[in-house]
Amino acid sequence: MVTLVIGLVIFLGIHSFRIVSERGRAATIHRLGEMRFKGVYSVLALIGLVLVVHGYGAARIDQGLVYAPLPGLRHLALVLVPAGFVLVAAAYVPAGRIKMAVRHPMVLGIALWSLGHLLTNGGTADVVLFGAFFVWSVIDYLNSLGRNVPAPGERPRAVGDVAAVGIGLAISAAFLAGLHQWLVGVSPLT
Repeated sequence: MVTLVIGLVIFLGIHSFRIVSERGRAATIHRLGEMRFKGVYSVLALIGLVLVVHGYGAARIDQGLVYAPLPGLRHLALVLVPAGFVLVAAAYVPAGRIKMAVRHPMVLGIALWSLGHLLTNGGTADVVLFGAFFVWSVIDYLNSLGRNVPAPGERPRAVGDVAAVGIGLAISAAFLAGLHQWLVGVSPLT
């Protein structure tokens, strides 16, 4: 569990720079230069992610139970998680109405993904992992709404929305068809 928590502190900590201090982030970028900042940021994020994955795998082996999820919530998770994948995809495709309406689809997508997992997993390691991502994503999203919105560089196009929905649902289908079982050892359908 210690490895999981250290990984979460590093990974979510580096991704919280903007939440904590927008000016501090800008000063660090100015001091290091954008490329060096991105390099350090990426290395720290990767280290954190590796620790999270390794720590979660180890912590799941003998985790206790924080709560017993209600069986009906599994159906809600099967809606929330794919919607989260659609939002994450919307962050990377050409701007569509989804991206323009949500403003920060990646962060909101992570919130839906983690909430869906919290609804169906009550183990200690599960609650620590998905709870940390949920709390972080809600705080980050609310914080981002307070920042100035940059003027859109392009008009929203339907192709962005079609791509986001198609990619998000394709990824969801892959996870349901066996990718989740292969990666995590648990089928989301059982």
